[in-house]
Amino acid sequence: MALSVKLEAFEGPLDLLLHLIEKNKVDIYDIPIVEITEQYLEYIKAMETEDMNVMSEFLVMAATLLDIKCRMLLPKEVNEEGEEEDPRAELVQKLLEYKMYKYMSYELKDRQVDAARTLFKEKTLPKEIEDYRPPVNMQELLGDANLGKLQELFKMVMRRQEDKIDPVRSTFGQIEKDEVDMDAKTAYIEQYIHTHKTFSFRELLEKQHSRMEIIVTFLVMLEMMKTGRISIVQEDIFEDILITSNEG
Repeated sequence: MALSVKLEAFEGPLDLLLHLIEKNKVDIYDIPIVEITEQYLEYIKAMETEDMNVMSEFLVMAATLLDIKCRMLLPKEVNEEGEEEDPRAELVQKLLEYKMYKYMSYELKDRQVDAARTLFKEKTLPKEIEDYRPPVNMQELLGDANLGKLQELFKMVMRRQEDKIDPVRSTFGQIEKDEVDMDAKTAYIEQYIHTHKTFSFRELLEKQHSRMEIIVTFLVMLEMMKTGRISIVQEDIFEDILITSNEG
């Protein structure tokens, strides 16, 4: 009977590499590439998965490890600054970044678990305590206040209220809307023109009972002058305006 071995589930090739480094207790900056590559290939052979996308990621890393292994057997390359380049440098950088993100995820998960354990208790104070108000000590509240000081305070408040009153607008009366029927006023003026033929514009305005009636009368006269129904004559700038009907 064959022995069944259950392999750990790794999130990706970097996770498997990090596991092998920690398992062998080696320095991540000085990875024994030959030993780690052999163990890595053994894990891949033992893996059973039908997801080609997952397997392709592990196979790409295996090819990368073999490439690094071959480059380490060759004479070391020298960069522009004259320093020898380590073929493992890029892989080490990726492992360090992955390790940082991995442990950060552990920290966030621990905080999430701790936060889930936090409970808040709703207030359960008795109604008598919620409605309680401390008694007011009138003697302490008034202190050295007396009737004279209270009177001065009252006068000061009243003076402030008086200062807020606009001395001009406060004398205005209530504005009421004075409605004038335009049609009725036009009929009245037409009748007036028919009976007088020639008349003084001032006399016509003096017969009106309100400022609004004067304004409406003035507008009606302007309209009649515009349509040629009346003629307007003024011999001098300060003399009265005479209005004559042009209708027979």
